[in-house]
Amino acid sequence: MQRSSETIGTIAAALAKAQAQLVNPEKSLVGTIRSDQPSGSERSFRYAPLSSGLDIVRKTLSQHEIATVQITSIDDSVGIVRLSTVLAHASGEWIASDWPVCPITDTAIPHRMGAALTYARRYALFTLVGIAGEDDLDAPDLLAPTTPTPKTEIGKTKDRLNGGPNYPSRGQSGSGPKKAANTVRTLEAKASAVLRDH
Repeated sequence: MQRSSETIGTIAAALAKAQAQLVNPEKSLVGTIRSDQPSGSERSFRYAPLSSGLDIVRKTLSQHEIATVQITSIDDSVGIVRLSTVLAHASGEWIASDWPVCPITDTAIPHRMGAALTYARRYALFTLVGIAGEDDLDAPDLLAPTTPTPKTEIGKTKDRLNGGPNYPSRGQSGSGPKKAANTVRTLEAKASAVLRDH
């Protein structure tokens, strides 16, 4: 949930300038997502540690008089630990977001709560300032756009990274890439840029 001061004009202007300078942190660590299904496969992804993201964010935001503050609280009504991330400007204006961390019961298992808190801090901070800290693993599961694009057919994206072509795996018959049942056409550079921007 996002919250803010009554006015945000000054902090918004300062944040816009900061975002023009912010860069995504280097994805130097590798994580693995294990499937909940017995027959499911694992997926690996690269991500940036919280520490490198904080270094970039603090250095850039401080030049525009914006401080970052992250605090936790216990929400007894729903039984969770919450994280609040606040961007506070020298003008007194602020923008904040709240993120659920873990069940209160996880406080009895410090390493589990610590891992969840680090994850939440990274996600909340990176989202609030507009940077990306990990590989986009959601793209393979996205559905095709609902608005048709002229002279282009977009196939299913399941099991493909960032909507790339769906070539058969080496285990299937045939030695090279084949067209899938849904035809995928290569676009000219200009048409590709228009589709990408859309």
